[in-house]
Amino acid sequence: MVTVRRTQQERRVQAETALLNAAAELVVQHGVRSLTLARVGEQAGYSRGIVTHHFGSKQALLERLARAAQAGFVPGLADLPPGLDRLLRLVDGYVGALEDAGVMHRAFLLLWVEAATASELAPIFRERDEAFRRDLRDDVAAAIADGAVRPDVEPADVAVAVVGQLRGIGLQRILAPESVHTARLRQTVTDYWRQALRVP
Repeated sequence: MVTVRRTQQERRVQAETALLNAAAELVVQHGVRSLTLARVGEQAGYSRGIVTHHFGSKQALLERLARAAQAGFVPGLADLPPGLDRLLRLVDGYVGALEDAGVMHRAFLLLWVEAATASELAPIFRERDEAFRRDLRDDVAAAIADGAVRPDVEPADVAVAVVGQLRGIGLQRILAPESVHTARLRQTVTDYWRQALRVP
């Protein structure tokens, strides 16, 4: 029997992934206020020391969790140029992905809500939201430039509205999944933005 030894980097990535997943599970189960490095280590089957070694502090852990939970929620967008098609694919893909949203995305949405009252979360989610809005503004501006979107549309306003709509749908899906029919809703929401933005 051949034993394949993992490199130090592979072990580090595996441990960090396990710790981030454990942190997400705890947020979903108990909320961010009950999250401690010791509980994350215990949930993942590690010691508190390994959590401190990888992240250093609860704040750093939360920052990494927010980034990890948001990354790649709608795959395939990085290969598309900015424009209306990219924006509509984001909207459609986001709502569709809510059907089977995993623990990481549920944790992200719950942390986002808590950021309104938790001072340690507010800067993290202001930065995350601004990055999201910036991408959406770029899409709308590119679509205006190529004539696919009306020139009187304000990209910043569209970005705020889209983020609010998508995050709001996500929260409703968590709270009352039986009331949010994502397969039907994704078409409705995508059609709304296509009609609202297009050139008459």
